[in-house]
Amino acid sequence: MPKRALRHVMTATVAAAGALALGVSQAAAQTAAPLDYVALGDSYSAGSGVLPVDPTNLLCLRSTANYPHVIASRTGAHLKDVTCGAAETKHFTQSQYPGTAPQVDAVNADTDLVTLTIGGNDNGTFINALTACASAGLLSGGKGSPCKDKNGTHFDDQIEANTYPALVAALRSVRAKAPSARVAALGYPWITPATADPSCFLKLPVASGDVPYLRGIQTHLNAAVARAAAETGVTYVDFSQVSEGHDACKASGTRWIEPLVFGTNIVPVHPNALGERRMAEHTMSVLGIG
Repeated sequence: MPKRALRHVMTATVAAAGALALGVSQAAAQTAAPLDYVALGDSYSAGSGVLPVDPTNLLCLRSTANYPHVIASRTGAHLKDVTCGAAETKHFTQSQYPGTAPQVDAVNADTDLVTLTIGGNDNGTFINALTACASAGLLSGGKGSPCKDKNGTHFDDQIEANTYPALVAALRSVRAKAPSARVAALGYPWITPATADPSCFLKLPVASGDVPYLRGIQTHLNAAVARAAAETGVTYVDFSQVSEGHDACKASGTRWIEPLVFGTNIVPVHPNALGERRMAEHTMSVLGIG
């Protein structure tokens, strides 16, 4: 066979082999099993207050538009959602309600991905701090820092002494059940702005000096989640930058978190549908999925 003809044959053969390999890889990608995804956590994971509500467990006030469902819909993952409003870290290994299994029971050796938001309900940190500061703010007419003056380091001390070790234990329980899974622990998006917004007082009645006080408590909690994640080999999803400017004081359509009063959700001071979508999108970006 002439050299030129032989060269054409070899070129065509290589091209055909390449096309065949590409077709095989594309077919394999198309037929690959979807991610086995388990969602754990509290009301920020559950999307409590966002409609529609999942009817399978009304006590948990879980939304079918929460960030786990958004992640699953955009990645094609097979989702098992056991998130539950008011969950604490202890509910990873203990039943929260009669007939509700511990959350880590949903995780097994075949699990590929786990996401969670947890810690804010331990010690009643969020609810107690917000209630204390809103009550003090109303009594002071929004002046000074009455909540900080009364409570000082109380909430921070509890986070350090109780919440942090509980977070480590909870994440280790997940790791033990699914040692090969990718596990992502999400921080909490900002609830308050960095400094007081006088126009927000009717929606979030916290005294001007207590706005940064509450922000500091949330900063400490998120730092505890980040430290626990680092200690247990879990990916921490940080919202400190991406959620800036989307706190409860912002207008509807901009805020990710609803205010205490005059909000649109049935559960105040929680993410709205936009917030849940943005939490999903940032988590997918950090994990490199979707």
